[in-house]
Amino acid sequence: MQSINKRENFHLSLFLLFLLVFLGKYSLYIGFALKPYMIFLVLFYVIHLSCIHFYKLQLFECAMLLFYMVYCLSGVFALYSSMSLRIVCGIALYLFCYFLMKSLVSSSNTYSIERSISYAGIVFNLGCLLLYVLGLKKLNFILQGDGIYSLGVFMDREYPRLIGLVADPNYLVFYNTLFFTYFLCNLNHIRNRIGMLLCIITSVLSFSRGGLVAFIAIFILYILILNNPIKQLRLLIGTFIAIAVSFYIAITFLSFDIFGVIQSRMQDFSSDGGSGRFELWGRAWDYFLSSPWIGVGASNFLPYNQFQFGDSLQVHNTFLEILSETGIIGAFCFMIFLLLTIYQLFQHRVYEKKPYLFLAFFGFLLQMISLSIIINDLFFMYLAVLSVYFHQEENRQKEQAEDKFLSDSLRGGVSL
Repeated sequence: MQSINKRENFHLSLFLLFLLVFLGKYSLYIGFALKPYMIFLVLFYVIHLSCIHFYKLQLFECAMLLFYMVYCLSGVFALYSSMSLRIVCGIALYLFCYFLMKSLVSSSNTYSIERSISYAGIVFNLGCLLLYVLGLKKLNFILQGDGIYSLGVFMDREYPRLIGLVADPNYLVFYNTLFFTYFLCNLNHIRNRIGMLLCIITSVLSFSRGGLVAFIAIFILYILILNNPIKQLRLLIGTFIAIAVSFYIAITFLSFDIFGVIQSRMQDFSSDGGSGRFELWGRAWDYFLSSPWIGVGASNFLPYNQFQFGDSLQVHNTFLEILSETGIIGAFCFMIFLLLTIYQLFQHRVYEKKPYLFLAFFGFLLQMISLSIIINDLFFMYLAVLSVYFHQEENRQKEQAEDKFLSDSLRGGVSL
């Protein structure tokens, strides 16, 4: 009975961990952001110190650590060394929490992990929608203004963009990626259908062009993976109904022309240069050319950009940010990390056994083109889940091989 209660406590703790990862906006700033899930992990293992487990690193984890080591070392040559030192401290904290997170995830089975993802996704999206509606009400549903925050709403050039429980509407879709792929691949349960509907509603209301394009690409890839005409047709019909319901709710209950906003956002793309991203990408490329091998130093794009152009914007492209800050050496290490992750995804046939993990990684890669996520809470959480899954698969395959060997040996003994 005691072991059962302990296991249930770990399952509840896993759900709380997954949920708190998505509440990073509500952090305590002490020179760096101390986030809720970090505090939770430390307190949890202060109580359960004996439960910490460390497993052999996966290939992709070795490459990940190599990349972060190279990234941190690039700060030695940086002009703005204080910025580099800050990101080095941040990386150390994130990696420390990563291994604690991985330990907690490894204490649960696959069913508990996926159930926690499902419930956390529903709670997260319900919270985002609630804050969005309250934010619109606070604005008296007057959809005018630019740069105005109101609870879960961000007025961006008169677009009422949903931010919900995160700090930026573009990151809302990124944070929803794991939920979206899990719900998409597990629609056999009513809970996941509700989660899928909520996920679509919040993501559409973020009006993130890059994020929505990534979701469409994920959906198309999943249709191709299915290779089952009946399931494909049912999924297409179900998705159409979910989108129709989302639009109906937005138009009827939130009282604004969602079709007009989407059309306007798409038309703006040709005139706003991807919200200024193309210009930022050009600056990052110029910084890379000025120091092609080692870059301008860890976390130094921002101060360079502030000094030369007077704006405090990130690159909004993870690949170009790494290339400009760490040069060819850092970019090569990052690509090795990504390629080894892809290799292990195919090695363990994740696209067949757990397609949501495969699709999520594909979605993250697409969104790295328009977002800066050198260190990111959700991405580390995803990697922890992926590492634990690989470890469990390796153990299962090892047990199967041992059972087969034993069975073959017994048959051989009998025949003799």
